[in-house]
Amino acid sequence: MVLLSQIIGALLGLLGIILGAFGAHKLKKSFSQEQLVSFETGVKYQMYHAFVLLMIGFNYNLETKAEQYMVLSFILGTILFSFSIYGLCVSASKGKRLRFLGSITPLGGLLLVLGWALLFYSFIDTLI
Repeated sequence: MVLLSQIIGALLGLLGIILGAFGAHKLKKSFSQEQLVSFETGVKYQMYHAFVLLMIGFNYNLETKAEQYMVLSFILGTILFSFSIYGLCVSASKGKRLRFLGSITPLGGLLLVLGWALLFYSFIDTLI
């Protein structure tokens, strides 16, 4: 699980840089200002959670179920949240908005909240 956290964290960071550059240069021509802001939000959240996954992978043994669920929540939450935003922005710019993605984004956000709650719990658990 440690290696998974590190690999996915590095991959999300790599893709975040690529997608951020792509959004800033290529998509600027075909996206509205609102779509660019949404796309950037997806990239920011992806990068934040890439760093979190790396930090967790280097500082935790990830042996408990709570720690493992934390990693899975961050991975799935980031994918669902950020990539659904990307899909919404790209599809809207093509005039074919994929509305079903709008219900996936909050699910991803909820998983991110769960990941952060489990991280908080891991800190409290060490104090007790």
